[in-house]
Amino acid sequence: MSLYYEEDSLDLFLEPQSIALNKRGQPRKRKPKEPRIYFTTDTEEAIIEYLASEDQDFRNRLYRDRIEYAFYKLAENIIHTFKFYYTDTDTIEELKHEVVTFLLEKLHLYDQSKGKAYSYFGTIAKRYLIVYNNNNYKKLQEYVEIEELNEDRRFLHDTIKEQENHSISDSFINQYILYIDKYLYQLFPKKQDARTADAIVELFRKRETLELFNKKALYIYIREITDTSTPHITRITKKLDTLRTRLFNEYYKHGCIKI
Repeated sequence: MSLYYEEDSLDLFLEPQSIALNKRGQPRKRKPKEPRIYFTTDTEEAIIEYLASEDQDFRNRLYRDRIEYAFYKLAENIIHTFKFYYTDTDTIEELKHEVVTFLLEKLHLYDQSKGKAYSYFGTIAKRYLIVYNNNNYKKLQEYVEIEELNEDRRFLHDTIKEQENHSISDSFINQYILYIDKYLYQLFPKKQDARTADAIVELFRKRETLELFNKKALYIYIREITDTSTPHITRITKKLDTLRTRLFNEYYKHGCIKI
């Protein structure tokens, strides 16, 4: 499949426009709003001016005022259009900024005589994301056994969502975290075990933003910050799961965990 965009194909450089529907589910007759173009003629001209100047202060202002937003929206649109979600960053927002940084690094390579800037930067951004996405997928396959990943990802997600399943507040999760923080080295006397457990619990602390994580990459995240093996993480995860079940029963019966 070609990485270059055809003129008559879906334009990735336009903000998506929504179609208003009436009560029957049919499009309204009024004319929809024109889409907002974010990679404009002014963006093209600004890139040319940037490359023609040797004044770094002028370049910085030019990039900030007339180029950066277009690069940001370009990265955002390509990531979501082609579902480049295998990332080792914590959020998609961070991935966007990585792509923007890459485009800035390659800005000096653009040659106006070889085509439009939006085609050039759209192409290299997509190529970058294809390689990045594939490498992270291979990394996931290399480090994580599928069954182990599914089992422990369910534990991480289900624990965080436990309160929803039982129609209670997140008070249990908060008390669960406090309990582990207090008794961490009693529960896990070995330094590496305690470090791994704390890394897993850190995901509970950040549970409000968990949906921003690529859940298939959670195991890689824990591996990288603890520098330990998959069997080791699995063992600690199962011990935390057993503890969670015991503490939840206590919480469900008494309304609190004795800490």
